[in-house]
Amino acid sequence: MTQYLIRRLLIAIPSLLGISVILFTVLALAPGDPFEELATNPAVPPDVRAQLRASLGLDDPIHERYVSWLLAMLRGDWGYSFVSRIPVDQLIMQRLPTTVAVIGASQVLALCIALPVGVYAATRPYSIFDQIANTLAFVGFSLPTFFTGLLMILLFSITLDWLPFVYSTNITSSGWRWWWDHIRQAIMPVLVLGLFQGAAWTRYVRSAVLDVIRLDHVTTARAKGLPETRITMRHVVRNAMIPVVTLVALQMPAVFGGAIVTEQIFRVPGIGSLLISAILANDTPVIMAVTFVFAGLVIFFNLIADILYGWLDPRISYR
Repeated sequence: MTQYLIRRLLIAIPSLLGISVILFTVLALAPGDPFEELATNPAVPPDVRAQLRASLGLDDPIHERYVSWLLAMLRGDWGYSFVSRIPVDQLIMQRLPTTVAVIGASQVLALCIALPVGVYAATRPYSIFDQIANTLAFVGFSLPTFFTGLLMILLFSITLDWLPFVYSTNITSSGWRWWWDHIRQAIMPVLVLGLFQGAAWTRYVRSAVLDVIRLDHVTTARAKGLPETRITMRHVVRNAMIPVVTLVALQMPAVFGGAIVTEQIFRVPGIGSLLISAILANDTPVIMAVTFVFAGLVIFFNLIADILYGWLDPRISYR
C-alpha cells in the first residue's frame, strides 16, 4: 500500500504541472487587464503604473512569468491579490472553512438520501416505492440549483420567515445561540446542494445494486438460506458501492464548482464567491490559486477512491 501511494503521488506531480501550465497560459492570454482601473485613474501617474506592472512582472514573457509563479508556489508564496492587496493563501483560508462546512454537510445529506433510498428501491424494483423514488429523483436532478434556491428563499424566508436568505459571518451572539444562528443560515444552501446530489446519486445507487443483485454469488447466498437483510448488506451493497465510490470521488471537485451558483444565491462567503469576484476583477493570482486547488482536489479524491476500492473489494490488490 505504501509503495502504491508513493507511486500515485509521483504520478500526480507531472499531472499538476501540466494542469498549471494550461491554466496559467489560458489566464495570461485571456482578454482584460488587472490594472485597467489604475489606467483610467488620473490620480495615478503613468510612471507609477509602469513601475507597478514591472514589479509584478506583468510585461514579462509568459514562460518567465510561469517559472516565477511556480518557484513562488513551491516556496509557499501564492502571491498577492491585485484587488485586495492581501496574500492569496490568507484569502483562501478565510473562505475555505465556510465552503467545506456547507459542502461537507450537503454531501453527507446526499449520501444519507441516496444510499437507503437507492438500495431499498433496487431490492423492490417496479414497486410503488421504486416508482415514487425514481420520479422524485428525476425531478430533483432536473431542477437546477439556482431555481430550487430561489424557491426555498420564497418559501422559507419571504413567505414563512423561518430562515435567513443571506449568509452572514458577523454573528454577534454567543454560546448555543451562535451555533444555532450558523445552522439556521446554512440550512437552505445545504438542502439545495444535498437534494440535488442526492437525487442524482439515488439513480446510480439503484442501478449499481440492480446489477449486483442478479449475480451468481447472491443467488447462491439465497440458496443457502441466509437472511435477506444479511445478503443485501454483506453481499450486495458492498460490491455495488464500487461504481458509486468512483462517481462520488470524481464529482466531488465538480460539487465545489457547482456550489459557486449556490454561494452566489445565498451570499455564502466561500471559495465560489471568491472565484467569481476574482474573475470579474481579472484578479489573476486568486483565479490561478483557486483553480489550481480545484485541480488538486480532482487528483486527491481519485486517490481516495482507489484506496476505497481495496476496502470494498478484497480481490483488488495494490502493487
